[in-house]
Amino acid sequence: MIRIISKCITIQLLITIFTVCALTPAARAAVIDTQTILSQENSSTKAELQNILARDDVREQLILHGVDPADAGLRIAALTNDELSQLQQHINDLPAGSDGLAILGAVFLILLVLELVGVTNIFSKF
Repeated sequence: MIRIISKCITIQLLITIFTVCALTPAARAAVIDTQTILSQENSSTKAELQNILARDDVREQLILHGVDPADAGLRIAALTNDELSQLQQHINDLPAGSDGLAILGAVFLILLVLELVGVTNIFSKF
């Protein structure tokens, strides 16, 4: 009697194990290179910066300082990885609830440094 019960339990256990193994998809992993990760991070950072530039108060401050918001957007799109991380660091260091003037100042400062280094020529029109 015990032998029959143990055979039934063994058969049910085997059926359960094979069913679970057959229905569970296999995990697939691949190596992701560093450039892929960096490009994903940079694209999300650039999108975040573009969203900040799309705010009306930031656009007003850019115009107030004589910077065309479209040019600023193009310059953000052209930032290198180091410049982008530096700008992101400045934005993350700012206190929450600020009026955006500090963000605008950081963007303006980076654009000014890029102009002085000769990477851009935004201010040549003035």
